[in-house]
Amino acid sequence: MNYILFDGPYREALLPFTYTRPVADIRVGILTIREKWEKYLRLTTSTVTEEYLSGKWPMVELEKNVFILGSALPNKALVDHIRSLEVRQALYNGEELIAFCVEEGEEPDLETFQKIAVEAILIKHTWNIFKENGTQIKEDFQIVTEDLISEPLSDTNRVIGEGKVFLEEGATAECAIFNTKGGDIYIGKDATVMEGSIIQGPFALCEGATVKMGAKIYADTTIGPHSKVGGEVGNSVIFGYSNKGHDGYLGNSVLGEWCNLGADTNTSNLKNNYAEVRLWDYETEGFARTGEQFCGLMMGDHSKSGINTMFNTGTVIGVSANIFGGGFPRNFIPSFSWGGSAGFTEYKTRKAFEVAEKVMDRRKIAFTEEDKSILESIFEQSQKWRNY
Repeated sequence: MNYILFDGPYREALLPFTYTRPVADIRVGILTIREKWEKYLRLTTSTVTEEYLSGKWPMVELEKNVFILGSALPNKALVDHIRSLEVRQALYNGEELIAFCVEEGEEPDLETFQKIAVEAILIKHTWNIFKENGTQIKEDFQIVTEDLISEPLSDTNRVIGEGKVFLEEGATAECAIFNTKGGDIYIGKDATVMEGSIIQGPFALCEGATVKMGAKIYADTTIGPHSKVGGEVGNSVIFGYSNKGHDGYLGNSVLGEWCNLGADTNTSNLKNNYAEVRLWDYETEGFARTGEQFCGLMMGDHSKSGINTMFNTGTVIGVSANIFGGGFPRNFIPSFSWGGSAGFTEYKTRKAFEVAEKVMDRRKIAFTEEDKSILESIFEQSQKWRNY
């Protein structure tokens, strides 16, 4: 059987993160949604996504194909249903389509398919990423460490609680405090926890990532691959290749890839009046209710902040934005914006590409023509928001 992950109806609600990736490549827990499915299914997957992303994430069809909603989080029960799907059968969570099976080239008429009821947890909104993160770390931990033995933990560290601190090959930790009472702690391959760090589980530090000296990391936090984090972080997800290297607070927030927060950048995750947080909604083109009292910063790929930047509760920043200066910038900053509380101008693609190429080259990753094409498409799509 061939498995294909499709973006589904929640792609726009998951902007700005889905500007630069299919829905299935959102990281929540230790793994991305795609990585979870592939570990459960023990097969690779392909993707149905936006046309401008399809060159980088193409779809591959075979004789029989199961299409799976990319925002659905797998578990054993759901995977068992997926594995047993026959042609012209579909899985539904209430009215929500979760998966269906068709033959190659068949145009599915879902009204005629046999409908099978299942239960599924979906990532429908950006804040679901940090809300589900603690649970997903716990579930991913079981999958990732199954039948493996942790590398030894140096006796310079202190472990509190009965949970596990699991180190992959090449991982190091010295003179740190790990509190596992709330959940296990995962330290990925070649990752580093520096001296004086205090970390609560559940927590995930992915491959090649670093927790810097004296960092304070609260539960339900994921530091994605090759990211560096210092200061104070709580219930946040960093997708990968991003840095918050210095003091400052990041809470109930999500950062994409290739982001950088300057020294002493701070995010507010709670309004002074304790009211429900509203976030920019790309679908309604206004600020929408989240139902959450705690919600910080949503920052798309390649965006940056200068030193001492302050972000208000519930700030949404698009792709390739550069924010700096005193005061609080606005709560919605469109992609390819340059400026701060004093005002914004358009960040030209030529300059944005120069920065992206330099940043990625430092990690020995090429900034390809395909990457440029994707960002150029995002520049055009986001033009309507840049009405400074």
